[in-house]
Amino acid sequence: MRFALVLKKACDTCQLVGPLVKGLQARNELVVYSQDDPFFPADAEVIDDSDLERSWRWRIETVPTLILFDDAGSESRRLVGWDKAEWEDVTGSSFSENMPTFRPGCGSRTQDPGMPEKLTSKFDAYAVSAREISLGEGEDEMEACFDRGWSDGLPLIPPTRERVLRMLSGSSRQADEVVGLIPPDLVSCTIEKIAINAVMAGCKPEYMPVVIATVEAALQEEFCMHGLLATTYFSSPLIIVNGPVSRRISMNSKGNTFGQGNRANATIGRALQLVVR
Repeated sequence: MRFALVLKKACDTCQLVGPLVKGLQARNELVVYSQDDPFFPADAEVIDDSDLERSWRWRIETVPTLILFDDAGSESRRLVGWDKAEWEDVTGSSFSENMPTFRPGCGSRTQDPGMPEKLTSKFDAYAVSAREISLGEGEDEMEACFDRGWSDGLPLIPPTRERVLRMLSGSSRQADEVVGLIPPDLVSCTIEKIAINAVMAGCKPEYMPVVIATVEAALQEEFCMHGLLATTYFSSPLIIVNGPVSRRISMNSKGNTFGQGNRANATIGRALQLVVR
């Protein structure tokens, strides 16, 4: 049998498992990956996974994680944390009576704040399909957004790959799904494009379902977005959000509804304006 074990030194449960690794490697085909110290466990053959590529590709969320592979190289079983009976069953080993029967694992470094989207951006070349624009050395990000005509007159949040991926995580819909055509040029609008504009508007990922619904509503033929964009009359879309989602994302529906001070109220509408600019 072939096994892979992912762990990190900064974890009490991994420290518990560490002394067992050398013996397991002697009896099984065991490959060990360490997320934070290539010399842990001591006296074992360890592969450095400090860049977290292997952990990311295996979707490791907790350490230690022991993975069993079949003869074809496909994962057949996964043990998370320490469960003495399960480890003995899978590895065919017998561990000391002094070993505890159970210990929960620790959070994988792949789950550190900001890390999931950073790793996806680094290791998945197709995670974001939009054209990337490189700025010159010393070029100010905020001013670059103004200079390229992306702004509505106010500063924007630069839509980096990591920020766009984080925004996309707020929706279960596919990034390349087309939600409609944006007038007047009838350009295809995808979920990814909405996420990019939501980032620039200052939205949080949890606003994404509302932002998407807002764009879809505005693109309905009955709404006549083309006429709204082309008219010389002073007009603007009004968005009404109803139901539990408005409370879940802390929208203001009481005093000063149309005023300042509420992020959801201000940025969801702004995202729509940026999408249709």
